[in-house]
Amino acid sequence: MIKGLLLLLFVSFLLYCGLVNMRKSSTVNDFLLGGRGVGPWLSAFAYGTTYFSAVIFIGYAGKVGWGFGLSSLWIVVGNTLLGSLLAWMILAKRTRAITTRLNTMTMPQFLSVRYQSPGMKIFAALVIFIFMVPYSASVYMGLSYLFEQIFGIPYLYAAAGMATLTAMYLIMGGYRAMALTDFVQGCVMIFGVVLLIWYVLKAPEVGGLVSATQKLSAIDPGLTKMVGPPGWLPLASLVILTSLGALGLPQMVQKFYAIKDEKSIKAATIVATAFALVITTGAYFTGSLTRLFFNKLPVDSVTGQPTVDLLMPQLINNVLPEFVAAIILILVLSASMSTLASLVLVSSSAVAVDLLPTVMPNLSDKKGVMIMRLLCGVFIALSLAMALLKPAIILSLMALSWATVAGAFLAPYIYGLFWRGTTQTGAWAGALSGLTISVVISTMNSALIPTAGSAAMLVSLLVVPVVSMVTKPLPEKHLDYVFGEVDRKLVAKPATGEQKA
Repeated sequence: MIKGLLLLLFVSFLLYCGLVNMRKSSTVNDFLLGGRGVGPWLSAFAYGTTYFSAVIFIGYAGKVGWGFGLSSLWIVVGNTLLGSLLAWMILAKRTRAITTRLNTMTMPQFLSVRYQSPGMKIFAALVIFIFMVPYSASVYMGLSYLFEQIFGIPYLYAAAGMATLTAMYLIMGGYRAMALTDFVQGCVMIFGVVLLIWYVLKAPEVGGLVSATQKLSAIDPGLTKMVGPPGWLPLASLVILTSLGALGLPQMVQKFYAIKDEKSIKAATIVATAFALVITTGAYFTGSLTRLFFNKLPVDSVTGQPTVDLLMPQLINNVLPEFVAAIILILVLSASMSTLASLVLVSSSAVAVDLLPTVMPNLSDKKGVMIMRLLCGVFIALSLAMALLKPAIILSLMALSWATVAGAFLAPYIYGLFWRGTTQTGAWAGALSGLTISVVISTMNSALIPTAGSAAMLVSLLVVPVVSMVTKPLPEKHLDYVFGEVDRKLVAKPATGEQKA
């Protein structure tokens, strides 16, 4: 009863936000970026709730905690300091200033204008649309497992219900609806994480922090060491993938485009960092204790195979009181709805904003918004179809998408913001090397996806400057247009549109 009531209130709130903001999303800029007028708190919570979805609580927390024990907390350090603090400190101000100056609303648009390469816009748009589908599917899988365990709702119906809800509130309200709901969802996540840690530590199987450490050590001494049993390379790969990778993901960078002004960035940096610390600590610390509750991996009732994806759902259902389990359910749902909305928005824009104008140059704002809403529905349908196939464990799906997209975009994006010497050829070399490394190694062995993603990003960061130093530089006039007459001040001048570049 309590679970159903809380769920009904949450769903009603999402639909209300979508309906209220429907009329405010009349242009593509409004629908995609909220008119670049989103305040610091909404921007920070939008960043955090997009960063952390059902995948971290259901996929990552379970699998990583089961394998690494307490050493999985290194991911907390990486996500907080690199994925959140440094991302906002280093990238936010410069991203907003340059993208406003160039009048670009998406990652493909920015890369195209920055490197005078229309082909890069098409390439980037295709990468986003193709590889964001499995990411979105992984979120649906995580949510559906949770609903199946806590509500007894069959996986199929849970996934279809979540897809319908995402479509309704996002298609109606766009970025404004998403940012507003993200703030409330973020507050729910913080409250839920505090409850989760409290009740898990109180459980008889745990008996407090000191007791938990002793019990884990008795099961396997490696679970309490600085680096867990799988070794330093897999752990370092996960830290790099989930922390450094966030700096190159279009759905994360979008939050820098949309923030109201540069003055808002300082406050957003503090809020986003604190949010990351709380959420990641709750997820990975709880996940590291799963071996105290399970002697072996739970079995999927459909496939009949043991899976780490059921560790956290069963822990939540079996250990927590009904009211707390309901709060955790809303926590995971909140995180996932935000992530899904960001993925859908960025992916639909890859077609509506980046690809269609090449064949329909006179597309009006009204038609553009209509097409974006339609493509949001198409993307959700594709993601749902993949989720229903259950092609792999959640962690593998999410890691593949994250690794490939970040591997392709991280280096061209960062060097494009800070280094005038980055050439068109250098950017292409970095993007293609990152994409190739991630896809090839991941295809050969899915267990190496995190390592492949980390390698893709690091190699790309080396390839871009090396190739740029031996290839033809971009015209100085164009670089002045990109960076401004006084680069260090990054004075955002009235934009003249993408075509001017």
